[in-house]
Amino acid sequence: MTIYALSSGSGVSGIAVVRVSGKEAADVLKQLTGDKLPTPKMATLKKVKNINTNELIDEAIIIWFPGPDSYTGEDLVEFHVHGSRAVIDQLHTTISKIKNCRLAEPGEFTRLAFQNGKINLLKAESIADLISAETEIQRKQAIKIMTGKSSVKFNSWRDQLIKILSHIEAKIDFPDEELPENIILGIKKKSKIILDEIKKVIDDQKIGEHIREGFKIAIVGPTNAGKSSLLNYLSNRDVAIVSETAGTTRDVIEIHLNLDGYPVIISDTAGIRDSKNEIEKKGIKLAIKRAEEADLKIIVVDPKNLDFKGFLKDFLDENAILVVNKSDLLDKNNNLNIKKKDHVLISIKNKSNLDVLIFEIKKKLKNKFLSHDDILITRSRHRTHLENCVTHLENFLKKNEAEDFDKAAEDLRLATRNLAKIVGKVDVEEILDSIFNDFCIGK
Repeated sequence: MTIYALSSGSGVSGIAVVRVSGKEAADVLKQLTGDKLPTPKMATLKKVKNINTNELIDEAIIIWFPGPDSYTGEDLVEFHVHGSRAVIDQLHTTISKIKNCRLAEPGEFTRLAFQNGKINLLKAESIADLISAETEIQRKQAIKIMTGKSSVKFNSWRDQLIKILSHIEAKIDFPDEELPENIILGIKKKSKIILDEIKKVIDDQKIGEHIREGFKIAIVGPTNAGKSSLLNYLSNRDVAIVSETAGTTRDVIEIHLNLDGYPVIISDTAGIRDSKNEIEKKGIKLAIKRAEEADLKIIVVDPKNLDFKGFLKDFLDENAILVVNKSDLLDKNNNLNIKKKDHVLISIKNKSNLDVLIFEIKKKLKNKFLSHDDILITRSRHRTHLENCVTHLENFLKKNEAEDFDKAAEDLRLATRNLAKIVGKVDVEEILDSIFNDFCIGK
């Protein structure tokens, strides 16, 4: 089938790009323009007409990409038209009347590029990440993966393991032949080096996933401490309801922010207290769970709630910032009590010291993202395959040492297979749908 879709953003715009890919792409182009194919890869101005009525739809810039030298590897044409909804709808309707043409599914153009060998799986994922990037650090990470840094490393490990496997299989096929001592030592040394390198990559504090998905910050604390007010201040809008009535927030309220270039997901949670209300109790459970899962906890208290026991004691660790709100209500006794703890003293009502709190949050983020230049893992599936690879390599080393070569070879095959799955060199059909469904239609 030949597929088509709007590849530029939806909504009114100066220019919209409609992409068509497949065997009928050339026929689509000829029928809509009533002319021969233009010079490949050159922008050509053409009148685009309705194939049934010959009515002019728009004047468009046409770019013709004959396969396999195109994004998808198939014949592909781009119609650059004026970006009104009416023009796009009419163009789509006209193309749909041509035999074997249908609207593309999400990510189908990029999926074709992968299946036709134009890109590997890592590059396909990085294209999706680049499209959805909201901050500069996300854009930079997607570009690094797209340029092949990760692919080169994963393929290098795989090629080296395949070479080791060839020596092991040679020993299995010719059991009477002794492997030279230098090859035996080389197998042990090289496999151990690769194992250590992969372990080092895995031990990255999941920075790549944090950059891609967002750094999770949970605002937690007792009722009426000012958690919702802080969320509204950070987001610069009224996201959460603020009330003097305790227990107003029952569910988790979540917002995505660009904080000084860092992607963050900030959650406002229910105030933690003893409650008999079943709905509020469920909200408190969600609050505690969100705090446990967070990369950073902002613990908000006020001068009336400075009892550092229970959940406060449990949550105060290196991944937490203690915030004392309503500083204008602090008296000398409370002040002495709070001085024993590292804290930020603020007043949301008076907008006092909030710049200090934001500075502390940014400092925590910078420390977390300090070594992001060396990150190779950006998705949980990458991490899972590398962890599986480590397990099989460790098993290989044990079995190879015991000269159980048949089983050692199988572990080595499994290790190389897990590396191949990351870049898509083996059958990965079971994960393709989940990857390409994240794309927008038209990409």
